[in-house]
Amino acid sequence: MRTLVTGGVRSGKSAHAESLLADAPAVTYIAPGPCDDDADWQARIAAHQARRPATWTTVEETDLPRAISSARGAVLIDCLGTWATAQLDDLEAWESRTWQDAFAPRLDAAVEAIATYDGDVVLVTNEVGLGVVPAHRSGRVFRDALGWVNQRFAAECDTVALVIAGRVLTL
Repeated sequence: MRTLVTGGVRSGKSAHAESLLADAPAVTYIAPGPCDDDADWQARIAAHQARRPATWTTVEETDLPRAISSARGAVLIDCLGTWATAQLDDLEAWESRTWQDAFAPRLDAAVEAIATYDGDVVLVTNEVGLGVVPAHRSGRVFRDALGWVNQRFAAECDTVALVIAGRVLTL
């Protein structure tokens, strides 16, 4: 089973993704976002950690292929939006006009790692681009990158679920 769970911020997508693997005997939870010392971000991470079973293994790694290659059991990646942000930060994409050329091979490698993983995979991502065009370049870069990321990973998944206000719509 490969499932992509998408939705807005605080929609319930992470809780839904976790429920999909509640009965799995072993889960590797991959947190692929950048490290941030912001107190609000740390509180958000702590809330996610408190909700997960103690038997799950957590891997904090922005290199998805490496993290996936060392995973055991089912894999839950939360979230592709933070992974994309880490990649864009590393590529200094916020100011670059040619970031796509360097981003594409990273995306290809991450998608390939998911496609070839021998086990269940649940991916969490943010749904972006449903509203107005972002006023700032960084917002447009993020929206475009995550849109590509979501399409590529969704193509490798058996199921895509959209979570809105805690309700799940299977696409």
